[in-house]
Formats: sequence, structure tokens, C-alpha cells
Amino acid sequence: MKRLVRFVVMAALAVGLAGPVSPGAAAASGHHRFTALVFSKTAAFRHDSIPAGVAAIQQLGARHHFRVDATEDAAAFTDANLARYDVVVWLSTTGDVLNDAQQAAFERYIRAGGGYAGIHAASDTEYDWAWYGGLVGAYFRDHPGSVSPQFQVATVKVLGRDTAATRPLPRRWEREEEWYNFRTNPRDTVRVLAEVDERTYDPRGYSLPGGSPGMGPHHPISWCQPYDGGRVFYTAMGHKAEYYSDPLLLSHLLGGIRMAAGVAPFHCGRPD
Repeated sequence: MKRLVRFVVMAALAVGLAGPVSPGAAAASGHHRFTALVFSKTAAFRHDSIPAGVAAIQQLGARHHFRVDATEDAAAFTDANLARYDVVVWLSTTGDVLNDAQQAAFERYIRAGGGYAGIHAASDTEYDWAWYGGLVGAYFRDHPGSVSPQFQVATVKVLGRDTAATRPLPRRWEREEEWYNFRTNPRDTVRVLAEVDERTYDPRGYSLPGGSPGMGPHHPISWCQPYDGGRVFYTAMGHKAEYYSDPLLLSHLLGGIRMAAGVAPFHCGRPD
């Protein structure tokens, strides 16, 4: 029924509704398994990797038969427009990007069973919107970059192979990243899919003189959860443009987006 409603809405709406939404390469194909909106508006720090991230997700859509639209226009957050999508991907958004009406529309979208996939700085977004903080799971605090290098190679421990986001990954995955520290540890309310091993790099962040502490022996870096009627996937990985050509990261993103869209099994129940 939900897909039928979306079909009726799409038929009734003009293609250009809610501002400049550019269709991805998958839009030209005749059959889409699901539809994704990539949202990358920034009101604070802007990552120069955003174009590479958008292009990578569009290429994933073309290869795996899902439609990808991309926008930085917050006017896309209306009930009618959001109903066109199975998942909204927040790609390195920062700061306060939605007004009150747009926030309310996104809350209704999630409560109606919509999907959210957050990538990297999506956790550095909307600090004054408590509902969003619960959705993303944890807010960004800092990352290495004062007493320790900003970008470091570390080992990611993949926890469980029963999800689309983790199945393609090695159990221990060495990669370079800007490793985020979070204001709170979300592991009591989310299912952690991957954590970064602080023994393999220097996690001290820049927010305190001499370096703020990391997050300890269990440092979540990717997770998922059911939230307020919807499906959530988040990963803090994805800072540099070159990372979006890494097949392992792309497989992680693809699996997480598919889970949030509801087309891959969502084994993301909260911990006991």
C-alpha cells in the first residue's frame, strides 16, 4: 500500500517539485528497486568530498537499479516530495540545514516508515533538534588533528556478518579515515555494526588542550537502529573524496542504504 501511495503521489507531482533535484544515472532505467534522495546541504564546515560522494551513490544506483536524486535545497523536505523516496541519505551535511516546517515534514516521513542513511558529517548536523540527535544516534564531538594526525590508518572491527552493510567486509578492516569521536556512546540504543580499535591509532581529539580522550575500547563507527517508525543506518566514514572509490567502503554504503530503504533485511534491533 505504501508503494502504491508513493506511485500516485509521483504521478500527480511535477518532476521539478521542491526545488532543484537532479536525477541520477539510475533514473534513465526502466525499473527501480527503490528510490533514494541524497541531501548534502551545509551550513557550517563543507567537505570537498561531497561531489565525489554524490557521484558514487549515483553510480551505485545505476549499477544496482535504484533511482538516485540529489539536492542541496531544503525545500525538498515536504510531505509530498519526501513520499517519493524510500530513503533519504544525509551526505556530510553540517549545521542547521532545515527550518521548523521542514523538520516536521521529515519527522512525519520517518514515522510513516521512511529510511534515513547518514554519512560522515551527518552527525555534525542539527545540534538543537533533539529528535534528529536520536535519529542519527550520536552527535559528533571532535576528531584527531591537534596532538595527533587528523588522518590515520586504523583497524575497524566488523561486528556480525548478518547485514547487507557488513557481509562484504573483512572482520578486521584496515583503512585511513578522519576518525570521529562522539559526544555520547550510542551502543546502548543502537546496533553497532563496526567499531574502530583505538589501540591501532591515536584517538585524541582537538577539543581539549593536550587532546580530548577517545571513546575507549568500544568505539562505534557505524551502526543501525529502528527509530520512531523508520529505519536508520549511519557511518562516520567518508571524509576524503578518494574514499568514495574504495570498493569496501562503497559496499558498506550500498548495504546500509539498502537496509534503510527496506529492501535488505534490517537486523538492527536494539540491544537487550
